[in-house]
Amino acid sequence: MPLVSKNPTTENEIERYSLHTDREIEQRLAQARSGFEANRDRSFGERAARLERAADLLEDRAPALGALMTKEMGKPLPQARAEAEKCAWVCRYYAEHGADFLADQAVETPAQKSYVAHEPLGPILAVMPWNFPFWQAFRFGAPALMAGNVVLLKHAPNVTGCAEAIADVLREAGFADHELQVLRVDEETVGTILEDRRVRGATLTGSVPAGAAVAQQAAAQLKPTVLELGGSDPFIVCADADLEEAASIGCTARMQNNGQSCIAAKRFIVTRAVLDDFRERLVENVAALTVGDPTNDATDVGPMARGDLRDMVHDQVERALGDGAVAVTGGHMLERDGFFYAPTVLADVEPGTVAFEEEIFGPVASITAADDAEHAVALANNTRFGLGGSIFTEDLDKGERMARALEAGCVFVNEMTKSDPRVPFGGIKDSGYGRELSHHGIHEFVNVKTVWVEG
Repeated sequence: MPLVSKNPTTENEIERYSLHTDREIEQRLAQARSGFEANRDRSFGERAARLERAADLLEDRAPALGALMTKEMGKPLPQARAEAEKCAWVCRYYAEHGADFLADQAVETPAQKSYVAHEPLGPILAVMPWNFPFWQAFRFGAPALMAGNVVLLKHAPNVTGCAEAIADVLREAGFADHELQVLRVDEETVGTILEDRRVRGATLTGSVPAGAAVAQQAAAQLKPTVLELGGSDPFIVCADADLEEAASIGCTARMQNNGQSCIAAKRFIVTRAVLDDFRERLVENVAALTVGDPTNDATDVGPMARGDLRDMVHDQVERALGDGAVAVTGGHMLERDGFFYAPTVLADVEPGTVAFEEEIFGPVASITAADDAEHAVALANNTRFGLGGSIFTEDLDKGERMARALEAGCVFVNEMTKSDPRVPFGGIKDSGYGRELSHHGIHEFVNVKTVWVEG
């Protein structure tokens, strides 16, 4: 079956892409391996120069690349343009710092000379999702390329146009064809590619089942993996929080990208003393959002990326209502063309119910009451996920103590959870393992080699 790209705003088909044949896949694997051998010794300066040129192209083409993202997966256009610009940022970050991150580290030993070197592994398979079609690829790709690896990009079928555009940008920036190759393959073929000895590792951003499958296949081949999986991030509101700020930031944190983000604030855990006040403010913010055509700069929330995803969210909301939750606003599909779902706030959500236990990957916020700050942390940790979290309080010392107590890969006090090239990104528990970004990210797919020289 071909890969089909469909506009989620109109439901019209954009384009069909044929799957690569076995022969074409073999050609790409061979090119990846031979090309890696040919350019693994390329200097950091050369790699950095290419990343700088890629950053220039991403910034120059942000309007067009943003329009492509919006067309393929429904992201509001201003957010899509910002995504392209953020990709330029990560390229520049590793162009500037990559050489220092990977420099040989001298170690004092009895040897005449001893040091630790950081060398690329080879072709790395990247299985990427549709929700941030450029950022997810560059978040991994920029450090991987700076380290001297080559990338085999298996992107989500509905954003195949974005995948091809990424490859075009890198080629025009001076990267060789083999340094990032798009693989148009189905899920079953991913396992076959991962088993190939020429592929030296894999990274996946996606669902828990997909991550578990890749981890199992890679483990059987003794290959390293980095997994960034689901999240049900807590957004804790303490009694001393600035409620107006918390509600405004909380609305953005939940509804950005049409609610389709692993690090979106999904479980709002609010101290009872301010529960009613915060709920009223959050609902007011959510109800004021403009839902509509994502190509209009005034639109806050566009369609969900696919019809089946919208149907899944609606099923979860229906089951949540059956569990006793109350839809304070929203809670239904919108009667119009496109895969639209009304921005929703569910109140009276209790632990053990659908809206608390499951990740709802759409524009749905769930509110749960907490007795106090300590109880809020306990509720926040009562999940199989551990990606990110936010805490709102005027007492910064308390906020920091709570942040240390949260079981998550990143915690933000008085700010929404977000990714930044300067700090590591990733999760624990069912949210995956390994880190992207910062110096931690570039070290995930290198050989940390000891070199010992005696006279």
